[in-house]
Amino acid sequence: MYTLIENLVRKSEAVKATFLDLRKKSRDIVRALDQNQSVTLFYRGKEKGVIVPVSKPSEKRIPVIRHRAFGMWRDRADMRDVRRAVARLRKARHAL
Repeated sequence: MYTLIENLVRKSEAVKATFLDLRKKSRDIVRALDQNQSVTLFYRGKEKGVIVPVSKPSEKRIPVIRHRAFGMWRDRADMRDVRRAVARLRKARHAL
């Protein structure tokens, strides 16, 4: 039988845990995932699944002004006056 605590000591191997560990030692499982380790789940001695840490999103950020949605309505004639367009959207339905 595999226990989570035995496997957290060994950093080189993937962590092995039972469903009981999943229920009672979820903090340790999350800690292992934070350390970029995958957790293999066993049920009655048989491997049932693997929990894999999520890959981090790329840190590359673009300026908002370069986003493709920025200025997508610049050519619309009905949106030239922003205050009028917002006032028209905020009117009650029956007043349109």
